[in-house]
Amino acid sequence: MFSFLDVVTPPAMAVVDIGAMDIPGARDPFARLSDAGLLTVTGFEPLAEECQKLNARGSRGRRYLPYAIADGRRRTLYVTNTGMTSSLLRPNLKFAELFQNLAELMQVVATQELETHRLDDVAEVREQGCDLLKLDTQGSELEILSNALHTLSGCLIVQTEVEFVPLYEKQPLFADVDQLLRARGFMFHRFFGLAGRAFKPLVAHNDENRPLSQALWADAIYVLDLARWEVIEPPALLKLAALMHEAYASVDLCHLVLATYDRRTGSSLAGQYLARLTAPVQP
Repeated sequence: MFSFLDVVTPPAMAVVDIGAMDIPGARDPFARLSDAGLLTVTGFEPLAEECQKLNARGSRGRRYLPYAIADGRRRTLYVTNTGMTSSLLRPNLKFAELFQNLAELMQVVATQELETHRLDDVAEVREQGCDLLKLDTQGSELEILSNALHTLSGCLIVQTEVEFVPLYEKQPLFADVDQLLRARGFMFHRFFGLAGRAFKPLVAHNDENRPLSQALWADAIYVLDLARWEVIEPPALLKLAALMHEAYASVDLCHLVLATYDRRTGSSLAGQYLARLTAPVQP
């Protein structure tokens, strides 16, 4: 995919990344925007060692804080054997045992008592702003969003992990998160990375991590509802277009955003984008 910057340079953008642990091999969707100096990221990772790793990279425009984001109360963090499945909610191992290679990745090895922070109370976020809010906190996403209404009021995009079944005890599910975000003026766009596992004892294609039929979790991508596009400022439309292109390759939605921008400003970016999108690939 070509760079959005081949068409236009958008204003600087701000991302808030909650549950920012580095997953080896994962693509960095913001790399080109960061390299161009157009993106700042404030991330949160409560596991101190993982937070130190993120900051040690020295990535341009990115800072990571060792805060647990939730409701502002003192809570228990359930630390698991893989780290990435750690949560403020206790893993639902009885349910996870039904699936191939799932409970094995959710074993609690320690607990930590810690003070949590409401996202709306974090000074660094209020100072930076938030165009894209990204959450991956293993079941506590609804709690975070419920305590981030001021932050949400300035967002263009929300990317949140959702579960379709209770992988953690008493966790809200996709439908609960969806209701809150729609009530706050967002529209569901797409699932990203729909994942599952096979029910034991079956194994799909000799791969215990491959699903057969049961969807378990995904990232759900929400964008500002179309009805609100006419009232946001044109620079915000360019931010929305850039992020949808670079992070999600949602080229049709990106084109629609640019067409809206053109109607508002008299420019011709949508045509330029479409021409770049449909140009023959050079050998």
